[in-house]
Amino acid sequence: MADTRLIQGRYQLLDLIGRGGMGEVWRARDESLGRQVAVKCLKPMGRQHEPSYLRVLRERFRREARVAASLQHRGITVVHDFGESEGVLYLVMELLDGRNLSQLLEDNKQHPLPVPEVIEIAEQVGAALAYTHRQGIVHRDLKPANIVRVADGTVKICDFGIARLAHDIGFSTRLTGTGIAMGTPHYMSPEQIGAGNVDHRSDLYSLGCVLYELATGAPPFDMDDAWAVLVGHRDTPPRPPREMRPELPVPFEDIVLDLLAKEPDDRPEDAAELVRRIAAMPPYRAGAPPRRTLPEERPRPVRTSARLPEPPRLPGWARNMTTGSKAAGTGSLQPPPDPSAALTGSWTGPWDEGGEGPAGTPARGTTPAAATERPPPGLVADLAGRHSEGLRLARLDRWAEAGEVQRAVAAERERLLGPDHPDTLASRYEVGFALSRLGQPRDALREFARTAAGRERVLGPDHPDTLAARQETAYVLGQLGRHFEAHQVYTAVLTARERVMGTDHPDTLRCRHNLAFNLSRLGRLEDSYSMAREVAAARARVLGPEHPDTLVTRYEVGYALGQLGRWTEALRTYQEVATARARVLGPDEADTLAARYEAGICLGRLGRSAEALELYRELVEDRTRAQGVAHPDTLRARHGLGVNLGRLGRWEEALAEARDVCAIRARVLGADHPDTLVSRREVAVGLGWLGRWTDALAVYRDVAQARQRVLGAAHPDALASRQDEAHCLEQLGRSAEAVELYRQVAALRRSRSPRSHPGQI
Repeated sequence: MADTRLIQGRYQLLDLIGRGGMGEVWRARDESLGRQVAVKCLKPMGRQHEPSYLRVLRERFRREARVAASLQHRGITVVHDFGESEGVLYLVMELLDGRNLSQLLEDNKQHPLPVPEVIEIAEQVGAALAYTHRQGIVHRDLKPANIVRVADGTVKICDFGIARLAHDIGFSTRLTGTGIAMGTPHYMSPEQIGAGNVDHRSDLYSLGCVLYELATGAPPFDMDDAWAVLVGHRDTPPRPPREMRPELPVPFEDIVLDLLAKEPDDRPEDAAELVRRIAAMPPYRAGAPPRRTLPEERPRPVRTSARLPEPPRLPGWARNMTTGSKAAGTGSLQPPPDPSAALTGSWTGPWDEGGEGPAGTPARGTTPAAATERPPPGLVADLAGRHSEGLRLARLDRWAEAGEVQRAVAAERERLLGPDHPDTLASRYEVGFALSRLGQPRDALREFARTAAGRERVLGPDHPDTLAARQETAYVLGQLGRHFEAHQVYTAVLTARERVMGTDHPDTLRCRHNLAFNLSRLGRLEDSYSMAREVAAARARVLGPEHPDTLVTRYEVGYALGQLGRWTEALRTYQEVATARARVLGPDEADTLAARYEAGICLGRLGRSAEALELYRELVEDRTRAQGVAHPDTLRARHGLGVNLGRLGRWEEALAEARDVCAIRARVLGADHPDTLVSRREVAVGLGWLGRWTDALAVYRDVAQARQRVLGAAHPDALASRQDEAHCLEQLGRSAEAVELYRQVAALRRSRSPRSHPGQI
């Protein structure tokens, strides 16, 4: 296929990047949108096929392509377009900057990957399969070559629908006399081999083969003869991976062997169960002794017929970790992992010939030991594994543990490699990220500023990693209420990203999204709404209308509409986002629940309190099941339920709900936490509506004093509480005290009015 070929007048083929049995994959430029994409061109349909067959084939291709294009998950390659050009069927997909797992193994000279990486890949692929299987879609050809790890650490599955299409086109060869479709024999399930019923559990078996190979360096049945491989899958129990690699965690071996059960019923029930079991594993630590547990701690029984007889060994460990997720809406917007999180592999350290850093610049910040000795390779690899473990803890929202791991790794890397080595800075970046999520923005700001300065020295001011650290600096400035400074940093980063990466690059769009969010905090609501709409439209065009990032921005559009008082439009937006997230992420995922919560707020604002009450009752039940009874999001939903009980005049019930939520928040979050104070104020509101003004006054005063102590006397929330107190005094007939309090509030508001919107532009 010629390099200059233009498909459908739109896709300019540039470089051939892959060739297989079904055709070729090209790096191409989308001339309409000015972005680079990958184009998979299937082999031309020859004249030997009858026209009726070709019509059926084209329709089947369109159907499979639509299925692939409908998948919107961060762990699945995005399909942008498909069609036929001069007899060639083609798919247009996102261009991935990364290596497939087969290439990673080749890069590693067929040695197994580090254990933390294998576990991380298992977790991400499991999450993507859980999503596709909920859609009723089975991959059928899962193998290392179809799984790509991109530069930012994300793992993506490719080629959904292609395996079934290959069978139709006739590219699946068959073993002579067997009637068995060959496909990729090293990763085929026994039911595929036996031409039996294939469902989602066949994908789980194939994933077990992939993980086995990543963990040991070879697939479970590694033989040259294809027939022997198929017989092995069908009849032979696999050798336990720890016999070849004893440092593998026992529970991970249990998971892999369960996936490789011969009978589908003996495998994990679904990919979601697989993800839960991986998340329940304790952090991997090289050389840590296994902990002896009782057999009943295993997540589910496994038929022993699927295993080789084993010598006595310790049974599986029990993992006590629990998963969790933060909604990425109007609260903390969590960007994806930093691209430099993994070892760079490109740094020229001071121990290399010439003693120079990147691009021939003198090495900086090295210790005497680092300047004279090459770090032991084993120690560097151990630090890489610990860094990966820290990233895994962060994905589980275990930020305190993740921060401690990364802080220790950063200190050790600085000692071995120097303070400006990219790997040292990668760990410092993750320390800042953890501090930000732990509500310590001042400490996070210090770490991000240090990382940004180091990366600028080493990599340059416009390097993506430098811009990532500067963008996180802006984020924590926003956390500190320094929105004008955040605005300046976001604007500078956005200008650089647009110049270096282009306007539609995902990182550019992420920066614009955060800038829109920050504009609302500066009081520039119309500007915030306009920018959020533009970003949502761009993300829908680039990533797809139901991509999680697109939905995050649409969520922000809903928030801006609410701030502008356009509650009907906001309600419709939140409902659409909630419905899409339920399809893409699942009904119990935190972001889905967050959109439903915001829809409840809109219903209340529109006076539709009965509907809001019903929504919050269901939401409390769902959040309790998914997140726990004392989770802050569950308590937030209960607070909304209580507010709407009050709006419906059911004040005794509202007061009881407010008191219960307040007590739990005080225990979980602390007595002076803003959410606790909101609940205490709601207690006072209920007391007032029930005519118990003396009791209400005591609570209002308590809230006002706490807010003054925590936020300062001139903070808007503290002033609002003083005004509540004055209103209560009026109800008790103590007008003189009320007037004096109103006067004090007015004076404080006047004193801060010139700075009410600092730096507004």
